[in-house]
Amino acid sequence: MHLLPIAALLTSTFFLMAGAGLMGILLPVRGSIEGWTSYEIGALGTSYAIAFTFGCVVIPWIVRSAGHVRTFSSLAALLAISILLCAIIVDPLAWIVFRAMAGFALAGTYMVVESWLNERVTNESRGAIFSVYMIVTMAAMMGGQYVMPLSKPELTMPFMICAILFALAVIPTALSRAQSPKPLTTVKLDVGMLFRNSPVAAIGVLLAGILSGAWNNMAPVFGQQIGLSTTQIATLVVVAMAGGIVFQIPLGRISDRTDRRYVMTAAGLIGVAAAVAGVYLDHAGPIALFSVAFVVGGIIYPAYSLAVAHANDYAADADFVKVSSGLLILYGVGTMIGPLYAAVLMESLGPAGIFQALGTGMALYAAYSFYRTFRRVAIPADQRPDFQTVPIARVQTPASFALDPRADIADTEEDAEAERRESERRDAELTAVK
Repeated sequence: MHLLPIAALLTSTFFLMAGAGLMGILLPVRGSIEGWTSYEIGALGTSYAIAFTFGCVVIPWIVRSAGHVRTFSSLAALLAISILLCAIIVDPLAWIVFRAMAGFALAGTYMVVESWLNERVTNESRGAIFSVYMIVTMAAMMGGQYVMPLSKPELTMPFMICAILFALAVIPTALSRAQSPKPLTTVKLDVGMLFRNSPVAAIGVLLAGILSGAWNNMAPVFGQQIGLSTTQIATLVVVAMAGGIVFQIPLGRISDRTDRRYVMTAAGLIGVAAAVAGVYLDHAGPIALFSVAFVVGGIIYPAYSLAVAHANDYAADADFVKVSSGLLILYGVGTMIGPLYAAVLMESLGPAGIFQALGTGMALYAAYSFYRTFRRVAIPADQRPDFQTVPIARVQTPASFALDPRADIADTEEDAEAERRESERRDAELTAVK
C-alpha cells in the first residue's frame, strides 16, 4: 500500500475532522454557558443534521457545475465563515443558521475528499486505504475535541482555532496534482425499497440516528449542566467514541455467526442498562460517568453498523452502495429528531433526561429487532457477507461507501453484468448480419 499519492487528501481530511470535532463540542458548551435552553441548543443539532443530509443530495450537482477543487475550497471557506460568525453574533437563532451552513459545507467537503480517495485506490488496496481513512477521521475528531480545554469557550480563541483548521484543510487539496475524480453519484432515498429489503435495518438506522443525534449534540450540554470541566466534557465525548470503536468489532464478529437481529436485540438491552445507570449516576463522579459513556457509545455507534450489515445480507451485491447510501440518508433523518427529543426530556426532567431519551430509543431498537426474528427466517451464516467496521456514521456521506471493501464486490458484479449485456449485443449484431 502506497500512502504518498493520497497523503494530501488524508491531510485535508485530518484538518477537516479536527475542526468538525472542535465545533461539535464547542457550540453546545458555549450555548449552555450563555444560558440558552435545551430546546435552543437541540435546534442547533437539528439544523446541522437537516443541512448535512440536504448537502449529501445536492452537492453532486454543484460539483458537476463547479468542479471538485473549486467546490471543496468554497465549502471550506463557508465552514470557516460559519464558525467565525458564531463568535461575532452570539444568538441562538443566528447560530441555528450558521450551524446549518456548517452542516451543508461539511457534507460537501467530505464527499469531495472521499470521491477523490476512491479514484486513487485499487481493488487490492481498497481495504487498507479504508482502514487508514477510518483511523485518520477518528483520531482527528477526538483530537479536535481536546482543543477546547486549551482555551475557555467563553472567549473567541477556540472559534478562531476552528476556523484556522478549516482553512488549513484547503491547502493540501488545492496544491495537490492529483487528477480530479469522476462526478459524484446522485443519491436518492427510496424508503419503500429499503423497507422491503430489510424492515429491521430501515427502522434500526432511523433509531440509531435518533440515538446518535441525541448524544452527539446534547452530551456536552449534559456535562456543562452537571458541572464538569471542559477537559472532562471532552473526555466524556471521546470515551463514548472509544466505546464505539471497541464494541464494534466483537459485536460484528458475533453477528457473523448468528442472526444479526439477536445481536441487535442484545446490544439494545445492554444500552438500556447503561442508560438506566446514567440516570442514577449523573452525580456519582467523573469516573462512573465515563464508564457509562463508554458503554453507551459502545452501543450507539455500532447500532448503525449492525443495521447496515443486516440490510446488505438481503441486498444484491451490486446494490451495496445504493442500499447503504439510502440507509445513511434515513439515518440523517433520525439525527434531525434526536437532538430535539433529548432536549425536551432534559428541559422537563433535568440533565439526566439525556439518558432517559437514550434508554427509550435503545429499548425500541431491541424490541423491534427481536420482533422481526419471528417475521423472517435468517439467512444462513455461510451465505452472509462478513461484517465490516465502518467510520462513525456522523462523519459518513454516500461517497464513503464507494471506499468500503464491500464496494469491490459490487463493482465486480456490475462489471460482470455490463460484460454480459455487451456480449448479448454483439451476438445480436452477428445474428442480424447472418
